[in-house]
Amino acid sequence: MLLRYRAGQAAASSALSSRSDTITGTRTAIPFRWLPCSALGATLLTLALAGCGSTSETALAPSVGAAPPPPAGFTNERLIGRWGIASYHTEKDRKRTEAQAKAQCSQPYTITKGPTDGVMMHVADDPKPYELKLKGGPGGKIYVGFEAPAGDPQDREIQPVSNGVMTMRFIDADANRRYGTFVYVRC
Repeated sequence: MLLRYRAGQAAASSALSSRSDTITGTRTAIPFRWLPCSALGATLLTLALAGCGSTSETALAPSVGAAPPPPAGFTNERLIGRWGIASYHTEKDRKRTEAQAKAQCSQPYTITKGPTDGVMMHVADDPKPYELKLKGGPGGKIYVGFEAPAGDPQDREIQPVSNGVMTMRFIDADANRRYGTFVYVRC
């Protein structure tokens, strides 16, 4: 939009200017008293946007991989192997589910080492296995999931139990409601 503002024309033109509307081809009157405000507003907007672009990238960068390591003694090797799996929704079903998981060792779920020192596992609602990382969280909790802060909605919380049995539950409430708590029994 091209506006003409000259000090000599301001007094002589009864305080109106015109601009061409490129869509309709009509001319619209614009009061001269708004031109300085429009220019000032455009300048301030330009300065504000320039200030947004000058922030450092380190301040905006997420802290990917900044999660504390899992507690000592819990390594990928504790996950890698063949497992019988079953799941339960209420704690009273846990013992029965452990027996069902043991029975699944005839068709075990295999967790393998990933290409970049993670573990290959399936995620909720996806038949393809992905490389997941072990992560430590607040209170000594252990998580497995994508490279994101510990406790991310796509993570699973690992609750190790002795004698080759562990449980995992999805952090995401919807996935946890659908899948329940998984019991893994080493085969």
